[in-house]
Amino acid sequence: MSVPARDAEIARARFLELAPEGFEEVELGPRVELVAYTDAAGEARIRAAFPSARATSVAPDWSERWRAFHHGVQAGGLWIGPPWEEPPVGTPAIVIEPGRAFGTGAHATTRACVELLADTVRGSLLDAGCGSGVLSVAAARLGFAPVVAVDADEVAVETARANAARNEVEVEAFVVDVLRGSLPNAAALVANIELRSVERLLARWDGTVAITSGYLEHERVRVSGWACEKRRVLEGWAAERLVRLGAESSPGI
Repeated sequence: MSVPARDAEIARARFLELAPEGFEEVELGPRVELVAYTDAAGEARIRAAFPSARATSVAPDWSERWRAFHHGVQAGGLWIGPPWEEPPVGTPAIVIEPGRAFGTGAHATTRACVELLADTVRGSLLDAGCGSGVLSVAAARLGFAPVVAVDADEVAVETARANAARNEVEVEAFVVDVLRGSLPNAAALVANIELRSVERLLARWDGTVAITSGYLEHERVRVSGWACEKRRVLEGWAAERLVRLGAESSPGI
């Protein structure tokens, strides 16, 4: 299934429900192609939600071949990758099993957020819309504490807890709708979600520092009372560290 890049975040979220066993993502210029390996029932679910989706037969060994699309990446002094790859010697590693919740660490928005986290004063952190918990785990590995991860999807919360345990870091994870529920207090917030949700979240959060991503280079967060302190662009995607106007700046370290 192919969607415009601006709609990719929403499509990914829907695909997590339709293909919880995982899917691939390929950037094709201004569009993003999402590919799920599934059976006839899964195909029917996807077609019901996305009538323009196409189906193609695949080789019998598809269940192993999908691993070739997942590779480790480096960001913020960390290596983030799947369990079947070896991290570089001497580089702190985060192992994430691609699977039921969005976020393996490889996407540009995730890497940009990790790079901004690495350059932010350590303290308590809230990961709003945590997905697989990769940003929570990365933050904990970088020295943020305590780290709290929240997501409206119970599967995402379970996955975040499992990834924290796999990587032997302390992360508390809870089911919370970040746009409606009560948000835990923290010195900083990280949110890798689509732009409109970022703006709605910042409008109701009472913290002073936020690292956000999930939107394209030409897009910017526009919320009264917040200003961009630092911006990182990777592969056409943007991430920003924002501070509340009137609050002390959050200088890099």
